[in-house]
Amino acid sequence: MGEVFTHRLRVRYSECDQQGVVFNGHYLFFYDVALTEMWRALVGDYGEMVEGGYDLVVAEARIRYRDGARFDELLDVSMPVAHLGTTSMVVRPVFRVGGRLIADGEVRHVFIDPASKGKREMPPEVRSVLEPFLDGAGQAAGASSGASSP
Repeated sequence: MGEVFTHRLRVRYSECDQQGVVFNGHYLFFYDVALTEMWRALVGDYGEMVEGGYDLVVAEARIRYRDGARFDELLDVSMPVAHLGTTSMVVRPVFRVGGRLIADGEVRHVFIDPASKGKREMPPEVRSVLEPFLDGAGQAAGASSGASSP
C-alpha cells in the first residue's frame, strides 16, 4: 500500500447536534477540507488546475458512521487513494479520533473541462503525484499517515 495523507482538525461546538456528537452532514464537509489540504500539499494550487482546463467534481459519495466524534476532539481524516482511472479517482476516507474509528466511506471524483462540463482525462501531472498514495489493496486504511497537515 502507498502512503496515506492525513489531515487533522478539531471538532467545533457548532458542528455537534443535540446528542452531543458531530452531525452526520459535517463528515462530507470534513472530507472536503481534507481533500483541499491534500491537493494543496501534493498537487499544488487548485485554481491553477482550473485555469489550465481541468476541474474535479464529486460523482458519488458514501459514508458509514461507526461512532460519534465529540466537541473539541481531534479528528484525523486519512485519505487513501483507492483508484486512479482514466477520468476518475476514488478516495476512501477514514475518520478517527485516537484509536476510535468514527466513520469511513468512499468518494468518487470525475475530472471535467470547466467550460463544457464534459469529462476529461486526469492530468498526467496529477496522476504522477497521486500514484504513490494509491492503496494497492483497495482497502480503506487509516491508521498510518505518510503525509500530514496540522
